[in-house]
Amino acid sequence: MARRKSKAKQEEEFFQGLAGLAAMGLALGGYYFTKTLQGAIVGAAIGVAVVVALMIVIGQKRAERLKKSGIAEIDKMEGVQFEQYLGHLFRSQGYKAEVTQAACDYGADLVLAKDGKRIVVQAKRYSKNVGLKAVQEVRGAVSHYGASAAWVVTNRDYTEQAYKLAKSNNVRLIGREELIEMLLQMREKITAVKKANKAKTSA
Repeated sequence: MARRKSKAKQEEEFFQGLAGLAAMGLALGGYYFTKTLQGAIVGAAIGVAVVVALMIVIGQKRAERLKKSGIAEIDKMEGVQFEQYLGHLFRSQGYKAEVTQAACDYGADLVLAKDGKRIVVQAKRYSKNVGLKAVQEVRGAVSHYGASAAWVVTNRDYTEQAYKLAKSNNVRLIGREELIEMLLQMREKITAVKKANKAKTSA
């Protein structure tokens, strides 16, 4: 199984393809209307310029999204800080979250509980992609904690081997893009609660 591409990478490849198509289409259009090579070149340049402008706008929106999520702060955290932060994050989603002891955690950094189900979580605050060892560790923690599911959460992505092992062992891998979405949702909830409390106090 090939490693899944991130949303950002997919968008980048999409716009590269779009730029090529736009350049080719407008080049042909320019040549069709002017019957000159110069017209074709101008048409191609216009097509590329439009796509580049769109990429700049989308890049700015993506940068604002990343800043709002707080992922940059997570990238600087120590491992224990990341585990504690994930505890808050999952509690905002309605889970009962317990951070395990740093020593002898038996492969789980957090244990989640919701709707009668227990989930063991391996947290990896890394500067590189996470390998299959994390999948092996969290899978081994399932029986020890009496869990029904196993997750790995990282601020990065995963290696191809990790994706393969996770698929065959039914382990959920939460990478950078999904983590950012979860962070944004948590911040939206916090903002909504603050607004509601402010409205109550001012009423």
